[in-house]
Parts: sequence; C-alpha cells; structure tokens
Amino acid sequence: APGHRDFIKNMITGTSQADCAILVVASGVGEFEAGISKEGQTREHALLAFTLGVKQMIVAINKMDDSSVMYGQARYEEIKSEVTTYLKKVGYKPAKIPFVPISGWEGDNMIDRSTNMPWYKGPYLLE
Repeated sequence: APGHRDFIKNMITGTSQADCAILVVASGVGEFEAGISKEGQTREHALLAFTLGVKQMIVAINKMDDSSVMYGQARYEEIKSEVTTYLKKVGYKPAKIPFVPISGWEGDNMIDRSTNMPWYKGPYLLE
C-alpha cells in the first residue's frame, strides 16, 4: 500500500493470498523514521503480513540514492538493525530475511548488481 492509508484494504486482500512479501522501506532521513514509528506504515505492513500468514519476507531498503543517504553503508546498516529488531518482535526469523539496498528510481540492485554500492555483497532484488 505505497504511501497512503486509503490503499490498506487492497494491501490486506493481496497479502492474504501471498506466500512471500517484499517490504519496501524508504531510507531517506525522516522518511524511514516516520515509517518505523509507532503509527508508521512500515510497522503496520510487516505486522499485517505476518498476521495474515506471510512467513517469508524480503526487505528492500529503497531510495539509497536520496541526497540524505548517498548510497551510504552506515544508513543501510542503521535501517537494517532497526527493521530487524521490529521484525523479530512481530515473529519473523531475521536470519532468514534478506535485506537489499536498492534505488527504484536509478535501478540500483534491482535486476543486477549496482556499482554505486560496492560495499554490498548480497543478492540483488531479483536474484
């Protein structure tokens, strides 16, 4: 339900039929913090997915090209740590969840490896 509460019903309908979910998390300063806050959609979507039976998840940390992030490994690690803590509380097994830093706008780590994040050695999103 990208960015708007009006789409939650559609998200629930689709999620209830899914085997796996991709949780897309914005990495921009302020944007991530809003999503992971107590009333944030990142938390809400992760909890709904687990509650609806989706036990497999991929976390795509998006907008790594944002001017407040600049493909930074430190920001990626910070977000990964916070999201991991929350997903564990929800009931997911963090060791089984791949985290992929991406830029949907630039295509980084979407269908092939990005040269903008040489520090990242994991799979790209569609790998």
